[in-house]
Amino acid sequence: MPAGAVAKIDDRAPMEKACLFGCAFPTGYGAAVNTAKVEPGTTCAVFGLGAVGLSIIIGCKVSGASRIIAIDINSSKFEKAKVFGATDCINPKDFSKPIQEVIKEMTEHGVHYSFECIGSTEVMKAALECTHPGYGTSVIIGVAPQDAKITFDPLLLLTGRTWKGSIYGGIFYYKTPICHCFALY
Repeated sequence: MPAGAVAKIDDRAPMEKACLFGCAFPTGYGAAVNTAKVEPGTTCAVFGLGAVGLSIIIGCKVSGASRIIAIDINSSKFEKAKVFGATDCINPKDFSKPIQEVIKEMTEHGVHYSFECIGSTEVMKAALECTHPGYGTSVIIGVAPQDAKITFDPLLLLTGRTWKGSIYGGIFYYKTPICHCFALY
């Protein structure tokens, strides 16, 4: 086991929370901070509000994002998302148009950064489509089924958007020890 993959946990840390540092928190937080490199004053959209999505919200907030739009089909997750820093919460089921269109209308042409942490190819496309032409960045964290394929309009990339993937939030043990995440806690 690489030394950077091991961290001493303070005896006062509750194990039911500390376990999140094994995957969910570094994956989400790192996707915002390391992979996307969210900048202050920007707008972010987070698709999926499980442990990874909530960790992305924390990463966006710590990075200084001024607006964080949380998206999930389960509205009961919105209260927790707001606690962690979401400024807006929307349920795609509440709209008659595609969620990417709703987000573009909310943000005047799209967000700076979007994050997909569900594993749905349709949501991956929506996350890319809701980013701003010219400079929007979409990060895929969700794992799609092994046989899944994705098709999209290549013009979305030609017009300046960036599409990235992120594994474990870009926190590679040999570069960023896991103990860094514990220090944040």
